Amino acid sequence: MYKFQPILKSLIWGGEKIAPYKQIKTELHNIGESWELSGVKENESVVAEGPEAGTKLPDLIARHGAALLGAANFERFGTEFPLLIKFIDARQDLSIQVHPNDELAWERHRSKGKTEMWYVVAADKGAHLRSGFAKQVTPEEYEASVADNTITDILADYKIQPGEVYFLPAGRVHAIGGGSFIAEIQQTSNITYRIYDYGRLGADGKPRELHTEQAKGAIDYTVLPDYRTHYRHEYDQRVELVSCPYFTTSLYDLTRPQEIDLTALDSFVVVICVEGCGTITDDRGEKIPIHRGETVLVPASARSLSVTPDSSMKLLTSWIA
Repeated sequence: MYKFQPILKSLIWGGEKIAPYKQIKTELHNIGESWELSGVKENESVVAEGPEAGTKLPDLIARHGAALLGAANFERFGTEFPLLIKFIDARQDLSIQVHPNDELAWERHRSKGKTEMWYVVAADKGAHLRSGFAKQVTPEEYEASVADNTITDILADYKIQPGEVYFLPAGRVHAIGGGSFIAEIQQTSNITYRIYDYGRLGADGKPRELHTEQAKGAIDYTVLPDYRTHYRHEYDQRVELVSCPYFTTSLYDLTRPQEIDLTALDSFVVVICVEGCGTITDDRGEKIPIHRGETVLVPASARSLSVTPDSSMKLLTSWIA
């Protein structure tokens, strides 16, 4: 099992919550994102501790192959880790954006697309986010709404609470609002089309680049009655939140030790602690402590996990089925 050094991103809209949440010290301010587990080129995660400390994630995969990723994943992805795990602290509204699907991303960028999900860890009073269109619009009406600064009027806007889940398939227009603190799980892709940015200036004093025209052909204009992902909360058992071709994510809200059987799974497991602390022990007897704000990568070779909360603990787990 592995922990990795967080990759902290100081961003114009970032806040001051990530470092205390993760219980780390840093001189950085306005940390908008902590990349917990990343195979993105030039942003590869590095093992934080143990005999393989200092090893970059692609090198770790090259060394262990299918034993780390799972046979099907290793054949499919090679040494590129297929998920990107982040914590996001939005002091201000993030830009309105969309991500292309696999086909369009490959055609335009020779990259994978980006399907993602959000788990709301914390929310200030009045915190909100936007996901999907509130009414049917044409591509031309979308473009006009950007030009006349009314695009926020045609998007579904949600006041958020901790524990809420939003699934964002590629093509869905979205934006994280100010006051949101979110755990994000996504495909390994850094392709984002920024549609609208409220006229905000970047660190260089110039308006940030927009990709309004590129986004036009990437957007899924389908309107849904509700863009939230609803689930039934249960203590001390696995509650599946999202299952899609790119990842399966579950929630464990633990008040007592939990056994997780992995014998039927041919995949790594990412364990993200969003609340509390405890210990994870695999079937070989390796123990690793985990606390709020930490992420652990469990190799595919693990057949079971025993999770023991110190008192209570909330974990997200994610794998590729």
